[in-house]
Amino acid sequence: MKLSIAIQTPEVKPIVPVALISGTLEQKLAKAAGWGAHAIEFMTVNPKELDWESIRLSLHQNGLEAAAIASGAMAFALGVTLLNADPQIMALAKIRLFDLIELAEALGAPVVTIGSLRGRLANYSMDGRAKLAEILQEAGEFAQPKGVRLALEAINRFETDLVLNADQGLEFLQSVQHPAVGMLLDTFHVNIEENSWTEPFKRVMAEDKLFHVHLGDNNRLPPGKGLIDFGAIVRTLSQGHYTGYLSAELLAKPDPDTAARQTLETMQAIFDRLLPTKQAFS
Repeated sequence: MKLSIAIQTPEVKPIVPVALISGTLEQKLAKAAGWGAHAIEFMTVNPKELDWESIRLSLHQNGLEAAAIASGAMAFALGVTLLNADPQIMALAKIRLFDLIELAEALGAPVVTIGSLRGRLANYSMDGRAKLAEILQEAGEFAQPKGVRLALEAINRFETDLVLNADQGLEFLQSVQHPAVGMLLDTFHVNIEENSWTEPFKRVMAEDKLFHVHLGDNNRLPPGKGLIDFGAIVRTLSQGHYTGYLSAELLAKPDPDTAARQTLETMQAIFDRLLPTKQAFS
């Protein structure tokens, strides 16, 4: 397991509430590395506007990896979703999803996240579940030979009407039936939609479908600032042989830098207490 911080890339103009670390892209990477992060999750809306080689070089210079390419900023900043009443917006969302996959390949990121990018069933007049499954199947076919996987996030009922929890996610994946398409579990959403902080992780890992994890306490503040037992979650992930990233995607409070630093310090202390050294960084 490795620790990651979610940051927004320069072409994203609005401030994404759950993006962390202030400054230029280079300053963000340097800060993350200095605070002990192992990787970065990039929140982007238009990968084609980014200098991929420069980002790759900056990651290398700072000893960082690319944990994931996140799609959530597209819905927040642009209103672009895969399920949408406007066919042109749907078409753009699909194009951008494939762009995200290409960026992930270029940066060596193993995962592209599918959170609010999926849209809502209520905003699509036909069978939205079937349509989303079709899109993710096609995207999985595109991603797999590039060494990239798609992680569909279980999101709470106040933010989506499709795949609220682990069981719904696993059921939906049966309609996708693609090895490159799995799940993302976010501790903040787990706290709202599940009856256990650990059992959802066990169920998804048992199906070999846990591709990514987001960190945020029950109040969406850094771990340790709320009620969630992150030690129990880390122990569960370790027992399930999860070797992916735990990525901080939480409210930038009291400020983006403090939230990032507090998350890394708290989670590293948990790693040091619970995990053998070789497992903590595998």
